[in-house]
Amino acid sequence: MAEVVAVNISEKRGIKKHSVPTITMVVDHGIAGDAHAADWHRQVSLLAQESVDKMQAGLTNIQLQPGDFAENITTIGIEVAKLPVGTKLRVGDTVELEVTQIGKECHLSCEIRKQVGDCVMPREGIFTIVLTPGDIKPGDKIEVLA
Repeated sequence: MAEVVAVNISEKRGIKKHSVPTITMVVDHGIAGDAHAADWHRQVSLLAQESVDKMQAGLTNIQLQPGDFAENITTIGIEVAKLPVGTKLRVGDTVELEVTQIGKECHLSCEIRKQVGDCVMPREGIFTIVLTPGDIKPGDKIEVLA
């Protein structure tokens, strides 16, 4: 069963995000209070905990946390990087997201790359837009709709 491990925001771009108890999704905007929120195709980012765990396996000097790769939603039990563009997801009871981009071009100045020498987000993170508003919190189920 796929679910949300953590929800994360940041007030500035280019830095790690910090976990919060809940996030509010806004149509045509993204997450209320997040630096990446805007009317564009990368409103909300998702990264699988399994991807974070692969990165952690090679590290002994740092303990990776949700949000370290600047993802808004850390997931478990779903291979988000294998979802095709156009896939619709239901998260929690009401929120619907649509996948708009798989991976991204890495900017070499990101905080996590400086710390550990690599960043998994450009390879295995995905980006979505908000189709239906609502709140998301850790433990919410994730369902692939289409």
